[in-house]
Amino acid sequence: MESTKADKECLVEEKIEIAESAIGDQTEDEACEVDMNQEPYVGMIFESDKAAKTFYDEYARRIGFLTRIISSRKSEHDGSIISRHLACNKEGFLKSQKTAQVRIRKRESKREGCMAMLLVKRDKVGKWVVTKFVREHNHPLVISSGQLTPDEKDRRIRELSSELNRANQQLAACQKQLQTFMTYIEEHTESLSRTVEGIVCNIRELESENRNYREDARIRRTFQVSEQI
Repeated sequence: MESTKADKECLVEEKIEIAESAIGDQTEDEACEVDMNQEPYVGMIFESDKAAKTFYDEYARRIGFLTRIISSRKSEHDGSIISRHLACNKEGFLKSQKTAQVRIRKRESKREGCMAMLLVKRDKVGKWVVTKFVREHNHPLVISSGQLTPDEKDRRIRELSSELNRANQQLAACQKQLQTFMTYIEEHTESLSRTVEGIVCNIRELESENRNYREDARIRRTFQVSEQI
């Protein structure tokens, strides 16, 4: 029973390899006219599993990670591959190896349990369709500038130029708002100064009038006393 089930759904664990870009080994027909600069998405169609792998390798190189084949599934009828599970090379964790006689120097593991992956399956008409795509990585992505093509460099320059222009526009808008605010502060300060100056003048006038009133009152009282004498 277990043997029959294994024949029907045979998961082939392929040798783990770091997948470099294999564009030069593919034909134009295998590319299925897919834009190599776009991001994978569920429902994306390729002419072959090799074209799908080539696309994912190119996407990985552009984003900043490496890929490997996790598993492949074979048809129960003719043994042909009907699905491919591609993933980030940091997927999973390395199993510890222990030997009684030989001590093997522990090599630094590159596995970090990353879940980023791409699953493609062959449909009834022979096309390969993306049925699952996980974008997020749990580790930093590193883009090697030495591997960028001239077109990618130009695109990156345009992107950075656009970001710089947006930043300059935002800076100009902030400077304009700051200038408007400073102008308002200056006008308000001048208005407040004039108001304070007016209040001080009014107080001085009142004090002067009060002194004059008291002086007049003193003179009148002095005059009245003199008349009485």
